[in-house]
Amino acid sequence: MAIATTMRPLISLALPEKGAARLAGQILLAIAGTLLLILSAKTKVILGPVDISMQTLAVFLIAAAFGMRLGVATLLLYMAEGAWGVPVFQSTPEKGIGVAYMLGSTGGYLAGFVVMAAIVGWAADRGWDRHPIKLFNAMLVAEIVMMAMGFAWLALLIGPEKSWQFGVVPFIVGDLIKVALAASLVPAAWSLLKRS
Repeated sequence: MAIATTMRPLISLALPEKGAARLAGQILLAIAGTLLLILSAKTKVILGPVDISMQTLAVFLIAAAFGMRLGVATLLLYMAEGAWGVPVFQSTPEKGIGVAYMLGSTGGYLAGFVVMAAIVGWAADRGWDRHPIKLFNAMLVAEIVMMAMGFAWLALLIGPEKSWQFGVVPFIVGDLIKVALAASLVPAAWSLLKRS
């Protein structure tokens, strides 16, 4: 029993073990997660020539705290809200809404968020969320995969050179900072819980 407890994601400590109450809690957490994603998408930090949203940080924190299944479900709910035309993404409604927006220049990055949540959530399910170095490595892999997906999709639209120049390079420093921050916050939360 101790092994199962130590390998559960952070949020599982707040959820009932079984039944309808657990499902209701998971649904509420997924909705709360989408609200955090919307807020993070609309929060912009100017770092150099581009606006950087806090969205990747939110994806990291949700996936690490929720684990793979609930983390991915939260991201899929968020994508469904966007597909339905709710202005949940960074540049909506200014640059369009719905599926048309999702198939635009940020489409690969949006799909990459789901994969990012799967990778980080998988690591959290295995207890890596208690160790800053392990969690950093998992988040770095997730970041690289997400950026590669975004780059590949953008390269189809504007070519690989411009995709690298405008879709990857300006975000490297900011995203590395977000990886380091998220990889520090989640193990810190576990440490606080152990003390209490």
